[in-house]
Amino acid sequence: MSKGASSTSTPNAHRGRNLFRATGITLGWFLGFIGVSALCGALVAGLMVPAAALAETAVTGSTAALSTNLPKDVFAAPPAQMTRVLAADGSQIATLFSENRTRITLDQMSPNIKNAIVAIEDYRFYQHGGIDPAGILRAAMIDAAGGHQGASTLTQQYVTNMLNENLIAQGKDAQVVLNGQKSMNKKIQEMKLAIGLEEQYSKDQILAGYLNVVGFNANAYGIQAASQYFFSVDAKDLTLPQAALLAGLVNGPSLYDPTVHPEASKSRRDLVLDAMLEHGYIDQRQHDDAVNTPIQLKLNPPKQGCAYASQAQYFCDYVLHQIENDPSYGATQDERDQKIMAGGLTIKTTLDPRLEGPAQTQVDATTGANPDKWGTSLVTIEPGTGKVLAMAQNSRKLPGEGTGFVSDYNFNVDSADAAGNSLGGVGGMQPGSTMKPVTLAAWLGEGKSTNQVVDASRRRYGINYPWKTTCHPVQGWFDSTVPQSADLQNDEPNWYRPMTVREGIYQSINTATFASLAGLNDVCDVQRAADAIGLHLGSGKDEKIDLSTLGNILGSQNVAPLTMANAFATFAANGTYCAPMSITEVDDAQGNKIGGQTSSCQAGALKPDVAKAVTNVLQDVLTKGSGLLIPQKLGVPDAAKTGTNEWNNQTWVVGYTKGLATASFFGDPFNGGPGRLGRNVTINGKFYPAVDGAFIAGPQWAQYMQAAVGLYDHGNFDAPPQNLISGPSDQRGKTTSPSAGR
Repeated sequence: MSKGASSTSTPNAHRGRNLFRATGITLGWFLGFIGVSALCGALVAGLMVPAAALAETAVTGSTAALSTNLPKDVFAAPPAQMTRVLAADGSQIATLFSENRTRITLDQMSPNIKNAIVAIEDYRFYQHGGIDPAGILRAAMIDAAGGHQGASTLTQQYVTNMLNENLIAQGKDAQVVLNGQKSMNKKIQEMKLAIGLEEQYSKDQILAGYLNVVGFNANAYGIQAASQYFFSVDAKDLTLPQAALLAGLVNGPSLYDPTVHPEASKSRRDLVLDAMLEHGYIDQRQHDDAVNTPIQLKLNPPKQGCAYASQAQYFCDYVLHQIENDPSYGATQDERDQKIMAGGLTIKTTLDPRLEGPAQTQVDATTGANPDKWGTSLVTIEPGTGKVLAMAQNSRKLPGEGTGFVSDYNFNVDSADAAGNSLGGVGGMQPGSTMKPVTLAAWLGEGKSTNQVVDASRRRYGINYPWKTTCHPVQGWFDSTVPQSADLQNDEPNWYRPMTVREGIYQSINTATFASLAGLNDVCDVQRAADAIGLHLGSGKDEKIDLSTLGNILGSQNVAPLTMANAFATFAANGTYCAPMSITEVDDAQGNKIGGQTSSCQAGALKPDVAKAVTNVLQDVLTKGSGLLIPQKLGVPDAAKTGTNEWNNQTWVVGYTKGLATASFFGDPFNGGPGRLGRNVTINGKFYPAVDGAFIAGPQWAQYMQAAVGLYDHGNFDAPPQNLISGPSDQRGKTTSPSAGR
């Protein structure tokens, strides 16, 4: 072929290719127009139905085309919102969420974010009726030419987000379909819902709904959470550059994340500002100033869960457990967990920060740095209501906090009281001699007096001892003549003698308690007294403590501090037992009350005069008995009992005023066995040959109560009847100096 031929054929070939490309583009535009016209025609035909019928279809899924099985309130509020746990004064304890979201109203959003999101996502938002045919045609033409252009309106995006959120809320995450994977039927279905939505709601309602549901980041859903996460400000205070940056994120939260891709984020922000200028939301000067503003983040990552509670980590867990195990919040535990993590609940509790702060300070101070990981705890109940006012321990859920002692276990509650994936309570500890007032209550319940003398010299109760019982045989014995047994022991050798029941309690003499037990008309009255004041095993409230076994009379079974505090609160309330309560109200995301606990009290669970007489004796513990060794004094009427287990590694003081009952614990909350003795130990710089309840748990109780006592009733206790103090035939025992009794 000649050069001339070649030179003339090349332009024609180029011309042919250009013509083919131009024809292709034109054909693409034409086909796109035909396709969009057909689609719009189909939509017009399919959507020319009464608005009410469409709304019903969208809600109920009554036709095959719109079968979605959506809950009726699908568009009423974002399904996943932050749950807040609050103290009694309204201060925040913790937040919980599966998606960090806080719903707000449109007037709580800066005009900058409203204008920015409309300008970049759907500038014809206020002109269309849910779908934008012009936008669909424009997108089709661009797509046909080889580009990419989205055509979803804000209303369609809102529908998509809400449908996906509802699937997630129902645990159907696998059914969520991304935009690029949707079928034509799915797209048409969502278009129909968008038009139906516009029929039911105003533009402002739709815009507010969209801004509350859309994701800006894995840590921030909705504009309020995004504002707080990226800038530590509320949505109403967003500046123009801040709002433009957030508006740019919704198109690609990962792609435009300013913490990972700052340059891409700024380019996208400036594109939003260009759109705002183009559509008249800002003027040139505002645009230029914003473009010239560097990205200035002030990150505020959300910290959710009880481990990040601002106060009372373990009380927070305890509260969640109350909801998690309550069928009124959902038929299954999964439903209840979903409600907690995504329901936007407001959980109002009984916690009093005025007490919680001093309690936490005190348990931390008791052991100091604590390399040996000795446990300390305090829990306070309000007598007459059962309200849990404070719950503290010296461990933390996360490393690097407090004493450096990390544990998921709650020292104060039953092992059954777990929340979420928490390991729950340790299952209680051995209360030792803090159980002795139960036998005293049984004694008084039979009309016997505190000043009656019993034979505390007796140490042997053999296999065939004639216990008086009407309910069950008494198990066990103390008898050194029997192999693998021993006679009953006191903590010190000089207390094996006759003494009053009162002295036996305030000096904490084991043989005196057993002499009282032997003097009962019915040993079963001890079990009845324990049941009346709510004592149960640390495994859970349905596990009754067993006082038919002699060893358990002296506190060898594990009981949780919360249970002990509440039992002594029954004494303080003159025999009125109240079940512990921690939640006053639970509101849903719309502010409707859906739950809560009320005081559940039983007046006369223990005879009032019996409770008054027990208190009268326990006051002597602090003035002339084992509690006299506690150097700190409250200066108001108070009563208490010390307790120490066999190995000196679980020690207690449980005490009360008229308005507060507190259990104080020091020791090994996990084991308590002979492998870790509370002897020859140094605690917070002080050496102890043997730890007794009055030595560490006692000062902890007193110092904390000094800070708390003035906030609640601290008046005089009611006087018991004289016949329960000094019966007609009582003989007086000799009073001696206080012992370090158990």
